[in-house]
Amino acid sequence: MSLRYLFFCTVLIAAATVFADKKGKNKGDTVDPIFALPMPDQLPSAPLPDRPLPRVAEMRVQVQHTVAQQQGIDVSHYQGYIDWEEVAQDKSIKFVYIKATEGSGLVDDFYLRNLYGAKRVGIPVGAYHFFSPSASALTQLENFRSVVDPRQQDLIPIVDVEKRGKGSLAQFQGSLKSFLDGVERMFGVKPIIYTGVNFYAKYLEGRFTGYKFMVARYAEEFPGLSEDVPIVLWQYSSTSYVDGISGHVDKSVFLDRYSVVDIMLSK
Repeated sequence: MSLRYLFFCTVLIAAATVFADKKGKNKGDTVDPIFALPMPDQLPSAPLPDRPLPRVAEMRVQVQHTVAQQQGIDVSHYQGYIDWEEVAQDKSIKFVYIKATEGSGLVDDFYLRNLYGAKRVGIPVGAYHFFSPSASALTQLENFRSVVDPRQQDLIPIVDVEKRGKGSLAQFQGSLKSFLDGVERMFGVKPIIYTGVNFYAKYLEGRFTGYKFMVARYAEEFPGLSEDVPIVLWQYSSTSYVDGISGHVDKSVFLDRYSVVDIMLSK
């Protein structure tokens, strides 16, 4: 092969390369993907911090604590003799619930004393019944009616529900509903149900959504139930102190938009 031939081939290859470069630039500087440089690897986004899932029993939107000055107490014979004049000096105490009866035969010995004492100093009063799953709804209603006169009450009554009993769930719920219906006939308004977060999730869910609730939870977090039912009152402490009462007393506060007006009986 002559040197002249080699020179001629070299010139042709160079010309072809220049032509190809110009052609590529005329088409938008595209590069054959076969010869393209690899792109740097894309860094993965930083993982989000772990967020624990809420408990099933507390999936509802948390209510807000907006009426801190409107608090109340509930009392029974456990508090003994109460100096109601001294209690009335605490202007944050806007109401009191007084235990009247329990089950089918128990009557709280201090009910009338507490009722008259609180009314005398102008604190709105209401009565509550401790529901017993082992007694019939009828006998419990008779016990409650024999002690509580709706005309003496300022507040919607409360039914304390915190014991399940040994019968079937259907029997328990049916008996409780019968008692609640009886109290509603007495007062002309649905009573408020007092219970706990876990008790509601296990035994009341799905059957009592038409009622207002007072929920006991002795913690800093607001209580939330497994259904979107109105929580009017939060019993946040069982170890509070109030001047005029010896020892501990339960204390409650209104939640969300609620106030004393929402638990008052229509006169």
